[in-house]
Amino acid sequence: MRPKIYLFGDSITEHSFNDGGWGSSLAHHFSRTADVVLRGYSGYNTRWALKVIEKVFPPPERGGAPLAVTVFFGANDASLPDRYSVFQHVPLDEYKQNLHAIVAFLKKQWPSTHVILITPPPIDEDGRLQHPFVENPSGLPERTNEAAGSYAKQCLNVAAECGVSAIDLWTKMQQFPGWQKAYLSDGLHLTRNGNMVVFEQVIHKLREEGISLETLPADLPLIAEIDRNDPLKSFDF
Repeated sequence: MRPKIYLFGDSITEHSFNDGGWGSSLAHHFSRTADVVLRGYSGYNTRWALKVIEKVFPPPERGGAPLAVTVFFGANDASLPDRYSVFQHVPLDEYKQNLHAIVAFLKKQWPSTHVILITPPPIDEDGRLQHPFVENPSGLPERTNEAAGSYAKQCLNVAAECGVSAIDLWTKMQQFPGWQKAYLSDGLHLTRNGNMVVFEQVIHKLREEGISLETLPADLPLIAEIDRNDPLKSFDF
């Protein structure tokens, strides 16, 4: 069985298998070495993720431990409590507790699995006003970059406290001039270029954890390894 890499998150994860998405890029990158398994749930926050986590991941007896799990929540938790996405809002302290519980569940289930937390991305408030999810009579964005930054900071704190890896996407994206439109399609979700940033960061973190094309064996013999004079000999395992 090929080893697995799980992607667990909200819509930014669910959409990651779209054309040019960071998940599909990962699947292509590891096409002969690992299966990239999508577990993205549009609109979910950490409260809901924690509620369903036992349904999302198989019990240990039903398969080996995955190589890694990315945990990418926070964009919905950070919805403002006085705007139209209030039903997705999770207070900052609870967000931190929920992330701790998610990491604890994964590490108890699979002690050897590498967990990578990804912070929410920055928010382009102008983009959110131009692309509201529902009618927005207040004329105010339901998310702000400042709020997303607070949740990103807590995500990094959890990673440090749990001793797991983290990707500071909120900071990384804002290092690029014009990030608002270059990386975000509607002020929240990723453009093709934004997806590439996530892909590159995940590959970098996996490599730091010893997971790369150089360290993972290919699944079954590569064509270059097959004896031209006796091809079937290559399949004598």
